[in-house]
Amino acid sequence: MADAAYADQPPTDVINPGVPDAPFYQPLSDPAPGTALSADEWPQNKQIPLLFQPLTVGKEAQITLKNRIVVAPMCQYSCAAEGSEAGVLTPWHLVHLGSFAVRGAALVMVEATSVLPNGRLSPQDSGLWNDRQAEALKPIFDFIRMQGAVPAIQLGHGGRKTSTLAPWLDASTIKKPLKSHVATNGAASGWTDNVWGPSAISYDEETFPTPKEMTLEQIDELKEAFRTATARAVKAGAKVIELHCAHGYLQTNFLSPVSNQRTDKYGGSLENRMRLSLEVLEIMKKEMPKDVSLWMRLSASEWWPEGEQDDQGEWISWGIEQSKAFCKEAVKRGVDLIDVSSGGNTPRQQIKLGPGYQVPFAEAIRKSFSDEERVPIASVGLITGGKQAEEILQNGQADVVSVARHFLRDPSLVFDWAQELGVVVNVPVQYQRAFTRMMTKPEDKKN
Repeated sequence: MADAAYADQPPTDVINPGVPDAPFYQPLSDPAPGTALSADEWPQNKQIPLLFQPLTVGKEAQITLKNRIVVAPMCQYSCAAEGSEAGVLTPWHLVHLGSFAVRGAALVMVEATSVLPNGRLSPQDSGLWNDRQAEALKPIFDFIRMQGAVPAIQLGHGGRKTSTLAPWLDASTIKKPLKSHVATNGAASGWTDNVWGPSAISYDEETFPTPKEMTLEQIDELKEAFRTATARAVKAGAKVIELHCAHGYLQTNFLSPVSNQRTDKYGGSLENRMRLSLEVLEIMKKEMPKDVSLWMRLSASEWWPEGEQDDQGEWISWGIEQSKAFCKEAVKRGVDLIDVSSGGNTPRQQIKLGPGYQVPFAEAIRKSFSDEERVPIASVGLITGGKQAEEILQNGQADVVSVARHFLRDPSLVFDWAQELGVVVNVPVQYQRAFTRMMTKPEDKKN
């Protein structure tokens, strides 16, 4: 008799399906959050902005981004410094990264993760030199994937900018003699006696450690570390793995004549200075199955006051012309997308800050490729609005926008930018009641 009372009710067997093939139950949002909804049902979406059109990246991997907004890697300085949990991601990272995936980002990238202990920027940075670290990555990648976002990680080595303190710790806040950036051995868990660089040239003698010039054996050790870290990332579930060649870290150190004064096969000519990064890309590519995409982040210029070349045409710093040549070689090694940034390799840099100040570098690299050679290009740097981001794409300056600090200020920026551009995107079913203004059809507004 009880069932008869519900005879006129709708069927209940599919009211709240879960995400398929997931490690735990989560209600399914279909399509994934951040995806533009069908114009057949939503008249507002008859013309979808480029920012919310999907993009497939890679010839082999075929990674599809549901929109063109990706979360750039952002160091959190929040791992244990020593012991069995050193470099291991924690629930902080799950919540931090998961919040962006829940709110519609197309791809969420784990922060710069070191392939060796001495490659961490600070003692509290992320690492992937052992299996325990890989185990901690898996639930984070699983959660990102369950939101319909692409799980990604950036691998790197900090080079001459390692063994430093978290950025909120400096001489002004520590009441004892201590160089403002150096994480000293002992109490600060640093390794100032084991900082690596292509040459024994400090980033800044007053505030950074002096590196040791790497031996050929250490270079081989580094390459093997990239191989094993890539394999661990794949096993943990990464669908994109990015090599960090930006911001004054080890790959940048080798690329730039400012920081690389070697006389062997890894120094001197542009070909030699590019050698290590290209070798690492080849090694990473070989460890990646066809359904995992290889990306690269690059500082296209170090903003050297005297320019990229001297009066005799010799390279004196790293800049856009060398970047164009390097990117073409990187694509030959299997790179599917290049994320273009700048700076970070010298305190003498003279950066001209302003909205989208790095976009011209992305545009120059994008235009340097022929149509047959071209891979998608991402741009980053003071991109803070939907209209601004859409204009960058419409102008052909980049194919993707990579956002970092603005995501920290506004985790829901994907939904906010959608509303700014007048497009309706799906929202997690659990959150839809908070987005009724966006998810209301014109005819319903009249009623």
